[in-house]
Amino acid sequence: MAVTDEAIEKIKAMIVSGELSPGDRLPPEKELSERLGLSRNSMREAVKALEVIRVLDVRRGDGTYVTSLEPHLLLEAISFVVDMHDDDSMLEIFAVRRMLESQATGLAATLGTDDQIAALMDEIDGIDASVSIEELVEHDIRFHRDIVRMAGNAYLASLIEHLSSQTVRARVWRGLTQGGAAERTLSEHRAIAEAVEQHDAALATSLTTAHIAGVERWLRQAASA
Repeated sequence: MAVTDEAIEKIKAMIVSGELSPGDRLPPEKELSERLGLSRNSMREAVKALEVIRVLDVRRGDGTYVTSLEPHLLLEAISFVVDMHDDDSMLEIFAVRRMLESQATGLAATLGTDDQIAALMDEIDGIDASVSIEELVEHDIRFHRDIVRMAGNAYLASLIEHLSSQTVRARVWRGLTQGGAAERTLSEHRAIAEAVEQHDAALATSLTTAHIAGVERWLRQAASA
């Protein structure tokens, strides 16, 4: 293991063990490097790496702190990687969405509260196929976000939200070019919402898989045209 990687692992171990908690300030560089038996240079490189992935927050003139470690912070590095995709990899992003989001929807059907489900049905009832493409996409984002949050896993919700944000362009493109896209989208959303409302996890999972796969199929055909 490279020396810098060893330093990263040792700092991570301090956080995982609870020796350092969210918001805590790290000991001074000299003290920490001596305690862990590592050079100050390797310690400095480790801190830089952990700052990039939002585990540590370096405040110039103040010190280095453990961040809040909230999911949205820790997943920003994944978001950056996804931002660098090209059009050929869009299908792969949709495939990951399909696998993760279908399972999250099954969990939502199992774990969703009455209030959450009522809010989801209000979202469905508050829109029709006469809306603009922009409004349809905004509804689509809210719909999928709210369902995934019902699964009760903040890390899963943040990961899917980062992935979903990268597919907006494809969804707008589909809405502009494919006849009946709005009607189809809203009909599929209602079917998914009703399965969640009925706490039918298997049906909700299957419907979500088919819903996202439909966009994948259209995108594959459009790309090869």
